[in-house]
Amino acid sequence: MPRGSQCEGSSELYKNLSVQIAKDNDLLHLCLHAREGQPVPNLLFGAVHYLLLQGTDHELKEFYPSVVNEVKREDNPFPLFKDFCMVHTEKIKYLLKNKLVQTNEVRRCAYLYPVFCFIYQQTHKPLTLIEIGTSAGLQLLWDHYSYSYNSDQTYGNDDSFVRLTSTVRKGNISHRLLSVTPPVNDRLGIDLHISDLTNEDDYVWLKALIWPEHKDRLENFESAVKQLRLHPPNLIEGDGVALLSKVVKDVPDDTTICIFHTHVANQMPSEVKSELIKKVNEIGSDRDVFHIYNNIDDRKLHVDSIINGKIEKRTVGETDGHARWFDWNLCENVLM
Repeated sequence: MPRGSQCEGSSELYKNLSVQIAKDNDLLHLCLHAREGQPVPNLLFGAVHYLLLQGTDHELKEFYPSVVNEVKREDNPFPLFKDFCMVHTEKIKYLLKNKLVQTNEVRRCAYLYPVFCFIYQQTHKPLTLIEIGTSAGLQLLWDHYSYSYNSDQTYGNDDSFVRLTSTVRKGNISHRLLSVTPPVNDRLGIDLHISDLTNEDDYVWLKALIWPEHKDRLENFESAVKQLRLHPPNLIEGDGVALLSKVVKDVPDDTTICIFHTHVANQMPSEVKSELIKKVNEIGSDRDVFHIYNNIDDRKLHVDSIINGKIEKRTVGETDGHARWFDWNLCENVLM
């Protein structure tokens, strides 16, 4: 959630607003209309940003670099933010009740790419991808993007619209690992609500979830949308945990199942998290499977595997929420 401390150094606008919203009873009461289980600050900020991007005319827009060409205001944005919320209370209530926080942070693929390279290194089989909480499916296309880490050297698809950069803060990823892009047999995304990027409303809502100052995130998103429209993945609407056992039945035996989700499990009740782990273990009793995730027990990125019935748990390391940096603690094999 973008509380004041979490916006530090990332969004001065949201940091400033967060501190003041937390002390305002009118806005806190408005937040009670958010759907249960949703990160409320993200939802409120997204709702206001969405209305501004849709062209709602209000002086508040002058504080949003995503809406105006140049922000010249230096005064406190909170009075105008509250006025906007009071004027458009009914519209905001509707959005809080009906929208979901489904940020497709494309740059998280910067740490997924070496993880999938690592998995392919272990199995030497094409990957079958199953993403839980896929939203619009942009992370399913990680092998269609280009990457660079701590240098100008690029990996992945050099012809991509999407060029992602991230810093490996701790640890070291070998050039040999990154230079082999794993083949993908199939990819499937599951979500309770699929975001259809050919639908203007869904498209604007996902843009609204990107923090106003984050022009690089917006550029990544826009580029990834272009890539997705060229290579749309298979997306189905439903409960990813409940459907998991069913969808793996048709996965060919000569591929490696990779079940993954980033910043999704924090929205799952504890019993659903337990059920997910149970389902992965059941799949692993019949065939090899990898599970890539964070926010089940902690915020770190994990890669668990069941190979030939043997369970192995690995911690990749800490990751920045927007993947500006990540740590790499996986021990790589020597590639032949």
